[in-house]
Amino acid sequence: MALPITYNVRNVRVRWQLTLLAIVGIALVVTTVVFLTAMASGFRLALRATGRTDNVMIVQKGANAELTSGIGRNAAALLLVDSRIARDEAERPLSSPEILVVATYPRKADGAEVNVSVRGVTPRAFDVRGGIRLVAGRQVQPGLPEVMVGERVRDRYGFEVGSKVSIQNKPWEVVGVFASDGSGFESEIWGDLETMAEPLRRTGGYQAVVVRLADPSTFEAFKTAWEGDPQVQVSVFREREFYEAQAGPIAGALLGLAGFVGIVMGVGAVFGAMNTMYGIVASRTREIGTLRALGFSRRSILLSFLTEAVILAAAGGVLGCLLALPANGVTAATNSANFSELAFAFRITAPALFAGMTFAILMGIVGGLLPALRAARLPITTALREV
Repeated sequence: MALPITYNVRNVRVRWQLTLLAIVGIALVVTTVVFLTAMASGFRLALRATGRTDNVMIVQKGANAELTSGIGRNAAALLLVDSRIARDEAERPLSSPEILVVATYPRKADGAEVNVSVRGVTPRAFDVRGGIRLVAGRQVQPGLPEVMVGERVRDRYGFEVGSKVSIQNKPWEVVGVFASDGSGFESEIWGDLETMAEPLRRTGGYQAVVVRLADPSTFEAFKTAWEGDPQVQVSVFREREFYEAQAGPIAGALLGLAGFVGIVMGVGAVFGAMNTMYGIVASRTREIGTLRALGFSRRSILLSFLTEAVILAAAGGVLGCLLALPANGVTAATNSANFSELAFAFRITAPALFAGMTFAILMGIVGGLLPALRAARLPITTALREV
């Protein structure tokens, strides 16, 4: 015969002072794990949102980031005659040749000097890249020293419409602010490619060329053809996969940190829960003997105390998740593969909360198992003699 769950709930409620410490300890572990997982998820999602599934990213062969790439203008011209590239109504290829450099600016919050990506693009970049929209001001006009800034650049460096940005010791006017669904582009400054080429010393070529395929299923054929062409010397990637790959090392390190911190703090929380449960068993020795005398089996006692530990852990898990929720949407930043700051928002996702709750329940099971076994093994006569 099993003990009713209401018995466990009543005991937790009656002895709330004794159990509160264990709940808080587990909650802090869960909060930390969810917090760090949200950081990794936000960074990965920021780069995953950078790019379209039907776009192709072309960089110099062997380059693992745009900043280390270089494609000559003649090579780019050869690439753009490929019939697999989509065309607009005027039969122009949907392509975006781009240059990229890094400039240093003081961060508004603390004045620290931080690298920011400066990208030279053509007016067609908005059409090719996709998902990019103006939220203030206007686009730059070719031939004029004007730039647009991403929302996160505006927020972190104070570059509002009408302000001036120094690029290569020359003032450029901020004429617009753009958003791109939280992608990495929001951490960049954009200007007209041809206007920027000379002051940025990029007149000989581009860092990357982005093209839209008319049929995404032709990607492998497109990749094989151009990566095997000795005239151009390029590597070809799906645009979204290219940016996702940039997240690999950093996101992996953040998840590894979450795991390490979770294990270290989890060990402490497990011992805290174990001590609490041992205290509960010691204070209820007579009660355990009475239950055994009433006919409840050792297995019922074991399951009852283990259930109580899981209830404590679940309460700690819920509290930990609630404490972590305010971090959702908080902006943080790290270095990207281009050695510039990439701002991103913490993303507390359902899988992160599920992982936190699972971790909490596992801590409850591990922390409650030995005390539950002790309770189940108490002889009836010994338990009834305890005062």
